[in-house]
Amino acid sequence: VAFPRDRFYRARAAMRSFNLMIDAVSRDSEYLRAALEAAGQEDEFTGQLMKLSEELPPLAVERVLAINRSDYMLDSPSGRMLQVELNTIASSFGCLSNLVGNMHKYITSRLSSGWSAGELPENEALRMLPEALAQAVGLYGAEGSVVLMVVQPGERNAYDQQWLQTNLWESHRVRTIRRSLGEVAAEGELRDGALWIGGKRVAVSYLRAGYTPNDYPSQVEWDGRRMLESSDAFKCPSVAYQLAGTKKVQQDLERPGVVESFVPDASDAAEIREHFAGLWSLDDLNDEKTAAVVADAIASPNAYVLKPQREGGGNNLYDEELKDMLQSGKSLRAYILMQRIMPPINRSVLVRNGEAVESNSLQELGIYGTFIRVGGEVMLNETAGHLVRTKMETSNEGGVAAGFAVLDSPYLEG
Repeated sequence: VAFPRDRFYRARAAMRSFNLMIDAVSRDSEYLRAALEAAGQEDEFTGQLMKLSEELPPLAVERVLAINRSDYMLDSPSGRMLQVELNTIASSFGCLSNLVGNMHKYITSRLSSGWSAGELPENEALRMLPEALAQAVGLYGAEGSVVLMVVQPGERNAYDQQWLQTNLWESHRVRTIRRSLGEVAAEGELRDGALWIGGKRVAVSYLRAGYTPNDYPSQVEWDGRRMLESSDAFKCPSVAYQLAGTKKVQQDLERPGVVESFVPDASDAAEIREHFAGLWSLDDLNDEKTAAVVADAIASPNAYVLKPQREGGGNNLYDEELKDMLQSGKSLRAYILMQRIMPPINRSVLVRNGEAVESNSLQELGIYGTFIRVGGEVMLNETAGHLVRTKMETSNEGGVAAGFAVLDSPYLEG
């Protein structure tokens, strides 16, 4: 699908600045507590994550690995690439997006007239995501240590994960073990701060689960998460990083001066802010500015999105559902209100479950970033590939695993 070349590369260039900002936010426990206090009181899951974060004793050496993904839509009225959200946990589909891009390049070179395979940008995700995991294992420094991939029971997104595992072994000779949070609690053991599972020492805890309340059906799963957080392994992500990626923090960062307090370089801060959409807190509905934007959202619900503190797709409220919630009289402190981005409409052929459907479609661009910090020293900060998700114009949500979209590739123009 067509994307403006300059907007694509500006979004890519901004990823390193977003990585630095999120890392700084994750290290400021007082800021996170203040920003999330109201949401944590209303939303049990957010409150549980905050409680876990505050109860953890400080580690002798903090080892951080981040695989972030900043998602954008091109806003037609403004011509700007506006951020939908910044994912700090279980940022998926990097590897499969790489394969889809390779397929589109092959098809374009063989069959297309008037399209150039050279306008499909290289996608480095299949190489760079395993590289970041392998670098973290090397920095951990224990011979024979492994990557622990924390997955959901009956994992549905295993194929994207398997490409990571395969490349970790074939390119870096790093082994991966897979466990659910419940299995971590049952099989894991902490020895002098090191996490051992099945006779293997864990160098990196890489979470592809743990982002939804459904991943914690009992205290056992919370015990497994606590064990991960208490170990000396790299966390991808830590609970603090997970909190830094919440919708409420995304909204709070939009306030004047907040980004600048975490990103001292003025040009980096401006690079981040140019991608912000309109975001509003709903903590105090009696506040004059809040009341005004809520009134406008009730009058024009198609211009806004109401977002809870949830990941994984299918959670946002739009149109009449948004209006009904705003008028319900219920507490809205666990939600944020966001400007609805209005992307261009494209004609696409979507293939899902073996069937091809031609439809008007909307696109969402994701840019991956990898980041490693040991103590106070940044060891890696890179842009690490991209994905495009295409959904039918009639679909509000954009998750592939949640069943709303398909993987696509950007075709650069201009």
